[in-house]
Amino acid sequence: MKEMNKGSITSLRKFDHLRICFEQNVERGRSGFEDVHLLHTALPECDMTTIDLSTTFLDFHLNSPLFIAGMTGGHQETIKINRTLALAAEHFGIGMGVGSQRAALENEDLQDSFTIVRDSAPHAFLCANLGIVQLRDHGMEWAERAVEMIDAQALAIHLNFLQEAIQSEGDHNAEGCLQALETLCREFSLPIIVKETGAGISGEISRLILGAGASAIDVGGSGGTSWAAVEYMRAQGKKSTIVGNIFQDWGIPTVVALHEAVQTGAPIIATGGVRTGIDIAKSVALGANLAGMALPLFRAAMKGQKELFETIDGFHQQLRLAMFLTGSRTQQELGKKRAIITGITRQILEDIEEGSNGY
Repeated sequence: MKEMNKGSITSLRKFDHLRICFEQNVERGRSGFEDVHLLHTALPECDMTTIDLSTTFLDFHLNSPLFIAGMTGGHQETIKINRTLALAAEHFGIGMGVGSQRAALENEDLQDSFTIVRDSAPHAFLCANLGIVQLRDHGMEWAERAVEMIDAQALAIHLNFLQEAIQSEGDHNAEGCLQALETLCREFSLPIIVKETGAGISGEISRLILGAGASAIDVGGSGGTSWAAVEYMRAQGKKSTIVGNIFQDWGIPTVVALHEAVQTGAPIIATGGVRTGIDIAKSVALGANLAGMALPLFRAAMKGQKELFETIDGFHQQLRLAMFLTGSRTQQELGKKRAIITGITRQILEDIEEGSNGY
């Protein structure tokens, strides 16, 4: 039997991930949004019909802080999904990221699963996506090719060492990645967003990332899709099954990571367990510029354009109502509203502040 090339192996892995995320319960942990409370404004003094959802991120105007987080691509089955997601980004005037472009960089025959995004969203703010290990191993060439593939306005460098560590075929060596990021940020012409994929970014690592020259951080906290859970399901019967099972809840809750990252003053995307328009409002009130969703939008897109558009409309209606009930006419005003943090999330944040053995 002819040995499969790297692109084919990566593509098959992408299809496995796609199938599992659609068919299985892959959400684990606590995002912390359940512990965040926006104060109700009994006298809002604003007109809900004129509330402005628009915002600015990295000098780009967007019609809403809802961001279609990078989730798929790299397999022929993903073309239709990425097209549907891109049509939504274009229609609603919101930003969109794509999934890891590694498979298409290894095998050019898979590029149409990504190029379809720009074809379907000619005016949208798009983020290319490359793993930091691939950046280290292939340098500027792959970074430039990833951006050119979708004519992106920014490049996301994703950190997914939890997932890689659990995969038997994953990249288990993280040495040299920070230096590769520093080189990229120094030499690349577009904004660099560093993003986690579900395990969160601490305050210390946020500062390290910004010190390397990154333009923004996507905290990618726990509480949403657990890639350890996905790999556990994918690896049934293999040696990595037990490891994946044990680490399904590993990570920093999104609200904790968001609170830490906001202290740096950098532009922030909150992803990880954002599931409602109220979660988007909470993210903005806590200091995020955008709130990214993947799984809810992916599952809606799998059912078709109508389902996805109605889903996004619903999130925007929820966000608008939350803004009205906090007396917020704009995202800028929402960002100044008080958000009370209680419960376990508050305890974690207090432990961090006191320098205890928390995250």
